[in-house]
Amino acid sequence: MNEPRPEPEVRIDQLTGLRTILAPARADRPIELKPASTPEEKPSRPCPFCEGNEEKTPPEAWADRPGGGPAGSPGWRVRAVPNLYPPVSPADRPDPEGSAESPPSDPLRASARGGEPDLFTSVPAHGVAEVIVHTPKHLTSLSELDEGELALALDGWRTRMRAHADSSSYMQLFVNEGGGAGASLEHTHAQLYVLDFVPVAVARERERFTAYNQRTMGGDLLADIASEEVRRRDRLVAIDDEALVICPWASHSPFELRMIPRHPAARFERDGEVGVGALAAALRALRARFGDGLELNIGVRTAPRDAELFHWHIDLFPRLAIKAGFELSTGVDVNTYPPERAAAELREALE
Repeated sequence: MNEPRPEPEVRIDQLTGLRTILAPARADRPIELKPASTPEEKPSRPCPFCEGNEEKTPPEAWADRPGGGPAGSPGWRVRAVPNLYPPVSPADRPDPEGSAESPPSDPLRASARGGEPDLFTSVPAHGVAEVIVHTPKHLTSLSELDEGELALALDGWRTRMRAHADSSSYMQLFVNEGGGAGASLEHTHAQLYVLDFVPVAVARERERFTAYNQRTMGGDLLADIASEEVRRRDRLVAIDDEALVICPWASHSPFELRMIPRHPAARFERDGEVGVGALAAALRALRARFGDGLELNIGVRTAPRDAELFHWHIDLFPRLAIKAGFELSTGVDVNTYPPERAAAELREALE
């Protein structure tokens, strides 16, 4: 006798308010969740991120070089350089239009103040873009670093974010692994975008932290979620004294993971060395479950400038499915792999 198919359900992401449709029965379609298969290609030219090729990158912005030595020399453990193809430009670069005054960023808000809205308004994209190279060795994934090397990489993330904290509205640090995840060079590295605006998704999350704090007379939204996830355990993947790893309640894609520090802190860049062990466990679990070659995106969500009611976290998004017509048309994601099932498989992979 065939078991009844699980009914689809709508879940709401506690941090954003966005909806996800869980449709586990659609996993029965003849499509297998697996890493994208990309042919292994040998680099046609020397890797600019490997030790000894420092002259092939833009001038060094910072390096962890314990033995000393000039910028651009070997002997570093983690290294940051300007992005060769930045999506933003420094604020001191002249405006190509020569305009001294920036137009309003939102034409509808401008119209509310009177006058005709300019529906085609724009502003210069100011900011900083850096690349943080995780290791002098030619490795292609964070999961290939041992825990000590991963700690050095995260310390590099925090160091570069602190360097820009006072000059930004928001900083987004992210990792792309694999061509399908947006990586153009395979040597493991992170990117840091320093922005002069707060992205809508981040602003929405900040507002929900504030609203929850007021409604609960001092509660922390993500800390309360974490406590409940530990109590329930059905979406818990790993936990240590500093942080835990879960598959979020309203996961937007299969095997999505979230690393949450156990003690609330608004800013990743100012929270010591927290999270190394938990992030290492998350990476090990994904590698054990899917093997080498998993295409992956990782994002650090830290507090915008002047936001005190926030709780940083790190999100991991394996590239195991694509957004199709419904998702692109509505903004509502359909996840065919319930987070409870994904968490159980990842826990087993860690054993």
